[in-house]
Amino acid sequence: MNFKLNGSSLEVINERGLGFELPYLWIRDNCPCNECRVQETQEKRFMLDSVPADLKPESVSLNQSNIMIVWPDDHKTSINLQDIEFLKKPRKPEKILWTNNFIPNYYNWDDFLQDNDIAIDAFSNFISKGAICIKNAPCIPNSLEELSSRLGPIREVLFERIHNVSVDGHVYNIAHTSLAVPPHNDFASYSWPPSVQALHMLENECKGGESIIVDGYSVLRDLRNDFPNFFNILSTFSVPFREFDEENETYTNEPIIRLHANKEIAGFRYSNQLMQMIDPQKKNVDLFYEAYHELCKRVNSKKYKSKFRLEAGDILLVSAHRVLHGRNEFKLNGKRHLQDAYYEMDNVDNNFVLYKSLKR
Repeated sequence: MNFKLNGSSLEVINERGLGFELPYLWIRDNCPCNECRVQETQEKRFMLDSVPADLKPESVSLNQSNIMIVWPDDHKTSINLQDIEFLKKPRKPEKILWTNNFIPNYYNWDDFLQDNDIAIDAFSNFISKGAICIKNAPCIPNSLEELSSRLGPIREVLFERIHNVSVDGHVYNIAHTSLAVPPHNDFASYSWPPSVQALHMLENECKGGESIIVDGYSVLRDLRNDFPNFFNILSTFSVPFREFDEENETYTNEPIIRLHANKEIAGFRYSNQLMQMIDPQKKNVDLFYEAYHELCKRVNSKKYKSKFRLEAGDILLVSAHRVLHGRNEFKLNGKRHLQDAYYEMDNVDNNFVLYKSLKR
């Protein structure tokens, strides 16, 4: 290995010719020694403002893949280049986008709850594709509580912990009728909507009512490619959403598209039925409506809709900041009872990593 001291960084080239530009403050901030880290938890103790902003090493030496640095206060730092290379490894399965030819993978209820290998496969599929189904679940109300052992605690919302969706229940949105429900994600009216939703069919004797799912990331990818100006306005223009009943009120004002710092898609907030009146004097409202028209056309296009029927004992699990769900209209020629509950993707990601680590 070779290295070169620059004004504010250390340049290192390893034996494979890979180059690393390491700012001196970065090196000092990431010192792994027991003085700078809590040994038991690996939490950082070192405070960056305890050294000068123009910090430079007193000396640098190389030992195989380790960089050894001595600082002006005689503190020593050892950084392993393999640890830096590991940072480039993705922490999650890569996203796989899909259109109308997609059918979610099915997993057996007992296997999913009892077999870690099955759960790992299901989580990998869920994280990459945004939707899976669980079959042979008990047709017993509140069975979704049992999924907490895999998905983490239920995310409570104002209306009910576990929602009953039937035409003879408490009606506070279109799902409690027999009408078609257009693709949407739930609780767009929350500042942070639930990120995982489970829809459990307890009874389904009615004709029609096929489930619909749409990969919102697939829709947004194509929109971005075809109309980048529309994509940009939908990611910057705040939209009001509201859901309420006699006892509850939820309201937020957020863009439809949420982006990561690197401009990759982080979330899709889409609920035409919960969207509220926008001030017509707001700047760029005309451009927003052009973009929203194009977005609605795509969300409701056959190109993106995947349809299948949920039978009694089936559970549809969706990554709710990505995948929209809906259903066709159905006839009231029998019983139809669905329950749904919400969870958080952070807990799914956690269990995916945990179960994989238990196999080592």
